[in-house]
Amino acid sequence: MTIGSIKNGTLTRNIAINNASAAIPTEPTIGTATSTGQTTATITYTASTLGPTASSFTATSTPGSLTGTGSSPITISGLTAETNYTFRVTATNANGTSPTSAASNQITTDAPPAEFNVNYLVVAGGGGGGEGGVGGGGGAGGLRSTVTATGGGGSLESPLTLTASTNYTVTVGAGGAGGALGSNSVFSTITSLGGGNGSPGGCNGGQAARTGGSGGGGGSSSAANGASGTANQGYGGGNGGGCGGAYPSGGGGGAGAAGASSSGSAGGNGGNGVAVSITGSSVTYAGGGGGGIAQGYTPGSGGTGGGGTGEIGQSNGYVNTSGTNGGVNTGGGSGGGRSGPYNSPTGIVYLNGGSGVVILRYPNTKTITIGAGLTGTTTTVSTDKVTTITAGTGNVSFA
Repeated sequence: MTIGSIKNGTLTRNIAINNASAAIPTEPTIGTATSTGQTTATITYTASTLGPTASSFTATSTPGSLTGTGSSPITISGLTAETNYTFRVTATNANGTSPTSAASNQITTDAPPAEFNVNYLVVAGGGGGGEGGVGGGGGAGGLRSTVTATGGGGSLESPLTLTASTNYTVTVGAGGAGGALGSNSVFSTITSLGGGNGSPGGCNGGQAARTGGSGGGGGSSSAANGASGTANQGYGGGNGGGCGGAYPSGGGGGAGAAGASSSGSAGGNGGNGVAVSITGSSVTYAGGGGGGIAQGYTPGSGGTGGGGTGEIGQSNGYVNTSGTNGGVNTGGGSGGGRSGPYNSPTGIVYLNGGSGVVILRYPNTKTITIGAGLTGTTTTVSTDKVTTITAGTGNVSFA
């Protein structure tokens, strides 16, 4: 066996192996180690051209002795974030494993994404007022917040802990058209339920109160009961009166209070909303709509926070369009609607709930990206940024 020779000042390995089938591979030449994440790295190497051929290559970490196999570059997983590592590579064939290579350069695995807290206000779309006859007021959209105690008697919620470079879903719920529920609003894991719709009016059968959402729907003029609200989001609606005379309807529930039942010749008022100061100023959201009533009587007033006033029904040729929709981007329920004379389709007015809103408050060191499909603006308040999203569905992310 020739071990080697020195030629022109350079040591050249000339290996002549009489029994090559019994030999192990020569060690590989280490290349470059690179961190590829919090828990992964890649290691390059060059296989030796001297001696027997290797059938596999293994990289091993120091510390931890974690391994990976394959052709160059080898990937090793399961490393610990923010930790220093070096690596060595060995070659293996049927006869055994080579000596280890020299150590690689030292790498440091990536740090986890920084976490930060986001305060939020998520208000759903308000419910539409009852359709036909003299309808009940629409319920307010559900309200969830980390800044002010939420509706339905709920306690203050905790901020969400988020990470940079992650997409978070946002949906701003639309207000319900006449007689329809409002749509849900969403931020990440937080969902506020759309407001309940007001019950239909009139004296015909099948006019019981409809299912309430976050703020319950109002009762109809056929003595229907207002629908319930949803715990921690909004209160239930008031009850309607019986047929004849004023045909009074109940008010829709708000985020901060229940809708009032009708009383004598007056429609029930919508429940009040909740004042929230997430933008730096106190703004009231999610008021319930007032109940409708017959011509010549007093409709229910909308609750504070965008609740609409109830309609006054049409009779004997008189038309009154005093009712109002729920407030835009407040989640207010609409006032109760009305029909034409004697429940005729002529002159029907259907009122609509107000759209919801999603407001986020986070450290001013962060920058938000508002994705396609969403409409929003960002301002600075004290040491925070505040992003108000007023319409659409899409994603937001932070950097």
